[in-house]
Amino acid sequence: MRVLQLGPFPPPHGGIQTNLVAIREYLHSRGIPCAVINLTRHRKTDSDDVYYPAGAFELLRLLLTLPHEILHLHIGGNLTPRLLALSLACCLIPGKKAVLSFHSGGFPSSPHGRALHARTFSAFVLRRFDAVIAINTAIVAWLATLGVAPDRLHYILPYTDVLEPAQRLSSPLEAFYREHDPVLLTVGLLEPEYGLPLQIETLGKIRERLHDAGLVIIGAGSLEADLRRAIAAVPWANHILLTGDVPHAVTLKATAEAAMLLRTTLYDGDSVSVREALRLGTPVIATDNGMRPAKVRLIPINDAAALERAVFEQTQRPSIQQEAAPPSDANLEAVLDVYKRVWEAS
Repeated sequence: MRVLQLGPFPPPHGGIQTNLVAIREYLHSRGIPCAVINLTRHRKTDSDDVYYPAGAFELLRLLLTLPHEILHLHIGGNLTPRLLALSLACCLIPGKKAVLSFHSGGFPSSPHGRALHARTFSAFVLRRFDAVIAINTAIVAWLATLGVAPDRLHYILPYTDVLEPAQRLSSPLEAFYREHDPVLLTVGLLEPEYGLPLQIETLGKIRERLHDAGLVIIGAGSLEADLRRAIAAVPWANHILLTGDVPHAVTLKATAEAAMLLRTTLYDGDSVSVREALRLGTPVIATDNGMRPAKVRLIPINDAAALERAVFEQTQRPSIQQEAAPPSDANLEAVLDVYKRVWEAS
């Protein structure tokens, strides 16, 4: 059995990237070949069976020529026409089995997700996969309403990586942390659904009571230029650091040393940055998506007053270090079991 994964390959690091790399390394440890086709705009030179196609035609060529029996597509965010076309192409390759991991935990409750039903083209495409992996029970229930057969649906939590923070912060971060207290941190993609303008605007109110507060935003995305302009337009711009992508180990160090992690998304599912912060003992303030881990301080969506109040109240509480749970390979074993089932069914 040979596996071909399609999805985001680090850098940057995120929940989908962590899961994809963990599956690849797990398969390699068992002597199972696993190549990867990167689907993001972050491109490098092809090496070590990781491929970076420059466009749709090159992507299709790789799908048709790379040797594999199992094709595993990882999707996060919205079900765009481009992703649906790719999904259908994956399911139509002769002699191959197609598996989908749907990582966008909050999508079923989004306006787009709620608008879909069993007779839509999106549902038709999703039903073509030989197996669909959902990261939470809400996605499982939603996929069932779209007509995905129960024997093709699998609930498997994402892999939790071993946390190894860097020894020290990079120079810009180290200087910013030294000059601000508390440091509020957010880690994620710079995309509309992550609600970052709310944090930028709310920091001004927070600094009226916490005069040395600062905000660090780690990540990259389509809104980077817009966010830099928004930051430059506020009087407290010097107290916001938009870093772009940084190495994962440095991100973990920044998380461990931050006063709290903010996750103010408009819709969201499982978040690797939230899970990492909790394991590192860093308090988390996040919008309530109905599936946050225990000990996360929940606030309503797009509520500046609630965010300000939660930040201030968190600074009044003593920080209690949490003991990190040991990583488990159980979910990786479950993914391999899905591969074996669809392969043996051929």
